[in-house]
Amino acid sequence: MTASRTTADGVLADRYGRVARDLRVSLTDKCNLRCTYCMPAEGLPWLAGPQLLTDDEIVRLVGVAVRLLGVTEVRFTGGEPLIRPGLPGIVAAVAALSPRPRISLTTNGIGLARLAPALRSAGLDRVNVSLDTLDRERFAALTRRDRHHDVLAGLAGAATAGLTPVKINAVLMRGVNDDEAPELLRFALAHGYELRFIEQMPLDAQHGWDRSTMVTADEILAALHAEFALRPDPAERGAAPAETWLVDEGPARVGVIASVTRPFCGDCDRTRLTADGQVRNCLFATDESDLRAALRAGADDEELARRWRAAMWGKRAGHGIDDPSFLQPVRPMSAIGG
Repeated sequence: MTASRTTADGVLADRYGRVARDLRVSLTDKCNLRCTYCMPAEGLPWLAGPQLLTDDEIVRLVGVAVRLLGVTEVRFTGGEPLIRPGLPGIVAAVAALSPRPRISLTTNGIGLARLAPALRSAGLDRVNVSLDTLDRERFAALTRRDRHHDVLAGLAGAATAGLTPVKINAVLMRGVNDDEAPELLRFALAHGYELRFIEQMPLDAQHGWDRSTMVTADEILAALHAEFALRPDPAERGAAPAETWLVDEGPARVGVIASVTRPFCGDCDRTRLTADGQVRNCLFATDESDLRAALRAGADDEELARRWRAAMWGKRAGHGIDDPSFLQPVRPMSAIGG
């Protein structure tokens, strides 16, 4: 298969045979928390307004991905996407696309209790909410904000609004909250949420990530096995990033996203669009492809699709974290989008 054939066949394929069907769209690089594993206490230099895609530009590019490139799932991220003023309208416009993609949102949960009904009405299907601890004081120390109660309210509000399954994303850090794995799972089971543990990745703005201090998937599972009966989920994993286990014979499940110790690059089906209109073909990519400039210069949808396909064709076989030559991306997670 040649690059020219692949970049003309209506999908986001790469040279290794992977096809991107899942689009992650960052709506802003700003966040109302200051998580210690993401950014410094003073925050970061945010993108200037003119650099950000407008609501209409976001919808147009998502439309190109859905109509011309075979994308079937769209997840809005940030930064914190709930602070984007036009979020309900963006969701409604994407929900009106044909074919209609599945639409989800990754959020820290602050403000979700208030916005959940409007987002559900607009067409949002479900949410992932970040929650690393059930202890209010730990939460304040981790995020540098006393907003723990808002996150819990956001989870409840999402469930009430029907944004289900409500998933919780939790990052464990050694010496900080690594003792909470069983407690977090008990909380999720009690409320009907689906818990996903995520290995801490080298995406912090401070570039302070240290693999030796990372809590691994094996450690997380060992902690859970001590209190729960877990067995591998018989359901086909496909391109899902989480490896899942049935808890106490099911139907409840718990997942672990082991991006570092058990990379799943060979099955990756994701493409990413940053808040300033750059295509990233991998979370850990060190280069980007600019769609914003082409869009604003008058490129038609077919040209935008061609550029997007070319960007995905250059995707590497894997993220290379274990390679001695690995370089952490210049952009932190808040500016990339999860």
